Amino acid sequence: MGLEEYKLIVTIVNKGKAEKVVDVSHRAGAEGGTIFFGRGTAVRLLLGISIEPEKEIVLTLIEKDKAQTVLDAIVKEARLDEPNKGIAFVISLDQVVGISKGY
Repeated sequence: MGLEEYKLIVTIVNKGKAEKVVDVSHRAGAEGGTIFFGRGTAVRLLLGISIEPEKEIVLTLIEKDKAQTVLDAIVKEARLDEPNKGIAFVISLDQVVGISKGY
């Protein structure tokens, strides 16, 4: 297998939205994703009741040349360009091991 460069797309969305992120990522060229659960530290007040919103974090390991396409699909489908829908960011990776390409 040739040496390929990878990026990691990290997407943080409200609870219940991670499956949509994984599905759209797959349709855009990603081979999978990993979902973690978390809780935001920002407290919202709704009718005088404080709410600590639960979050889902999706990690998508992707070849460098597919990263922008997958990120754009995530932003569009998860509506991350709208307030309070979530965030996504891309991290460049120096080394990746353990990836099987089905050979």
